[in-house]
Amino acid sequence: MKIRVCQGISGIIIITMVTSIMLVYNSSSRDRSFPSVLSSLSQHSDGPVSSPKPQSPSTLEGYTGVMDRKHLKMHCRTCALVTSSGQLTGSKKGEKIDRSECVIRMNDAPNIGYQHDVGRRTSLRVIAHSSLQRVLRSRQQLLNASQDTVFIFWGPNSCMRRDGKGHVYNNLRLLNQLLPKLKIYIISRLKMLKFDELFKKETGIDRKSSNSWLSTGWFTMAIALELCDRINVYGMVPPDYCRSFSHPSVPYHYYEPSGPNECTMYLSHERSRRGSHHRFITEKTVFANWARTSNIHFYQPDWKPGNLTAVIPGMNSSSTPVPAGS
Repeated sequence: MKIRVCQGISGIIIITMVTSIMLVYNSSSRDRSFPSVLSSLSQHSDGPVSSPKPQSPSTLEGYTGVMDRKHLKMHCRTCALVTSSGQLTGSKKGEKIDRSECVIRMNDAPNIGYQHDVGRRTSLRVIAHSSLQRVLRSRQQLLNASQDTVFIFWGPNSCMRRDGKGHVYNNLRLLNQLLPKLKIYIISRLKMLKFDELFKKETGIDRKSSNSWLSTGWFTMAIALELCDRINVYGMVPPDYCRSFSHPSVPYHYYEPSGPNECTMYLSHERSRRGSHHRFITEKTVFANWARTSNIHFYQPDWKPGNLTAVIPGMNSSSTPVPAGS
């Protein structure tokens, strides 16, 4: 979830990195807006769905293939949304995570070497434009080992435009030409605008005027609401967690034990008013409010939104995800 300006990645670098990859991907490709209410869905444990029945995948508009421009077709009864937080270190949640129908990860967070805590499977990976180069550097883990994974990339229009000037889009297209069975999607410009509108509606804060960047976690949670009947989130702390003096110190990423402290990162971004920053705590407050009416559950640490009192000034009183079309 790091903030960077849009960076072009040369096609030569991508060709060099991918020519050694041996892949066998199954292509898969229908549409739902953000559900307004998920609370009517059944409440069950964070284990697998019992006696599953085949369902047709839903078409998710606003997520288009880089080659065929078709909308993503995907639906999951239960999703494990695995954060990159150091909260997962030593959690031993891997087995429960893998029992979910779909497992969602973010950016270049690895699972190899961390399976006991974060699981082995990956169904969907949501990736920031600024993380493409890191994903390619970790290609053996993130591409070669994830044969059925869907990749959704997000980024500003300057990076993702299709007129030849979007550097990230150009390189994703090249990558998909070299590996035609790789399932790569991007978030459309109109859909990105809807994400901005959703943030303002839920918080009362204009993203641009407040110098805020939506985090990959924001996009991932919103996508999961479209994709999943039930969302089990692993490793996400409640919004008031870092304001407590008793919280343990953990790294921002489970795979970077010597990296920055999680709460230091959250608080510094939340309080900053200069430059562009993520509003991690504001986003988590929104997620907590969504969980009051939607089928979202938090583990490691285990918490429920009913126990929270944090409120964002200007927060939409409905506390319910609003529709966001393409």
